[in-house]
This record gives sequence, C-alpha cells and structure tokens, in this order.
Amino acid sequence: MGKRKIIVTENAIQNIAEISWLIEGKGLLITAEKYIQNLFRQIEKLSNDTIIHSLCRDKSRKLLGQKCINYRKNYTIVFLETDFEIIVLEIVPSKMLK
Repeated sequence: MGKRKIIVTENAIQNIAEISWLIEGKGLLITAEKYIQNLFRQIEKLSNDTIIHSLCRDKSRKLLGQKCINYRKNYTIVFLETDFEIIVLEIVPSKMLK
C-alpha cells in the first residue's frame, strides 16, 4: 500500500478556516479544534492509493473530473485524484451540492 502526496489548495485552507470560525463563534473552541483535526485526518486518509474514489454527483464538478467525499454529512471534500497525488480543491457545505 503506497501513499500519494497530498496538496491542499489555498481555497481549501480558507474553507477550513471559515468552518473553524463558525464553530468558534458559537463558543465551542475545543470542539472547533477537534473538528478541524479530524478533518485533516480524513484528508490524510485520501492518500491511500488502493482506494479509488467516485466522481462528484454535481454535474459541473463531474465534468471537470473532480471527486467528492462526504465529511460528517455536513461538508464535502472536493479533490482531484491522480496516481501520484491528491489535490484538495475545496471543502463545501453538502447542501450547496444538491
């Protein structure tokens, strides 16, 4: 089992920061930290090259060859997958994709 290189774009980092600010704004500082740590663990799991992910259901993202994976039913991680790397493009609320 090999590992692929993970690249997180600036847009995805901004999305993660917004999620953190949203949770922290509710006064849940420790929860926000744990949520983001778990999100990064989920992103790290994408590096497993034995798993092939499916294309997004959203038509515009599907045409671009982007792949999606749900994170805790509330957010969707959108990424590009090659044999050697994973490029995380954005983390969007799942409601926006339906």
